[in-house]
Amino acid sequence: MEHQENIFPEVTFQPAHVDNAVFTKKVIRTTVILSVITLIELALGFVIYFMHKNAEYNHALVLFIKGVITILSLAKAFYIVSIFMHLGDEIRNMIMTIVVPLLLFTWFIAAFLIDGNSWRSLRNTEGHSKTYVEPVQEVQPEAKKPGSVE
Repeated sequence: MEHQENIFPEVTFQPAHVDNAVFTKKVIRTTVILSVITLIELALGFVIYFMHKNAEYNHALVLFIKGVITILSLAKAFYIVSIFMHLGDEIRNMIMTIVVPLLLFTWFIAAFLIDGNSWRSLRNTEGHSKTYVEPVQEVQPEAKKPGSVE
């Protein structure tokens, strides 16, 4: 039986072994990119912190900065998964097998949080509040029983 080397060439590719200079350059590049993103996130966090010190801060600006921090965090997570977990070197079908369930799971969490917050908000408004008020019963004096002696 002869050796069948290329049965599935898209799956059985050999990893490229690079020399130390290329590997060192890749590590330094990854470290710099992740450090810069982290420093930007940290600076934006300090901006939000000092904005909260002011009594009249802009709520829309704070939400915008939080959105930017979230996007930067997702970009950093994508880069970490791509480089350190070697997902960037995989074939497209393998990447989709991991990414699509992760996106669905994230969507489920967001949907449940939004639905729960909506339910809480509706429950706490006066128009939708169903508080139980116990009816007041009048206490009547006991009637004299026939034949009782006082």
